[in-house]
Amino acid sequence: MEILPSSADLAGAFRDALDSVARERRYLLFTEAPPLESVSAFVQGLVERGESQLFAVEEGRVLGWCDVIRKDRPGLRHSGQLGMAVVAGHRGRGIGRRLLEAAVMDAFSKGIERVELEVFASNEPAIRLYLRSGFVEEGRKKNARLLDGAYDDILVMARLRPA
Repeated sequence: MEILPSSADLAGAFRDALDSVARERRYLLFTEAPPLESVSAFVQGLVERGESQLFAVEEGRVLGWCDVIRKDRPGLRHSGQLGMAVVAGHRGRGIGRRLLEAAVMDAFSKGIERVELEVFASNEPAIRLYLRSGFVEEGRKKNARLLDGAYDDILVMARLRPA
């Protein structure tokens, strides 16, 4: 398994991974991946802008990803929004930890000073990973998601670049 920067040629494999995790209906706001054309355009835009997006790849399959996307509004450009996931069957192998640390360090090297994320409160393994990686909880959105008849809070977390 390798950690690689995103590239247009991996967009299809990324979409497959995104769709797999989304259809679990537990970890992402998506419940299915967007069409391949949309995902390809998203990846190509990140590559062109030099954003931090990394894939965990094994035999051409994307097993997980992590990206930190710089905010584009004045006054917020020093911060980026983190998104990540690892496909079922590959969790618990340290892939998420490796992706997270590499993407955050890459974002910091590109001038990002603050990495923010939102995570469902029910996603305890991810919350533990974020806390171990230096993120702190900054807030909670109560009953922010209602899916399949169940409410879930969303935790707001952030990590600052060391001085």
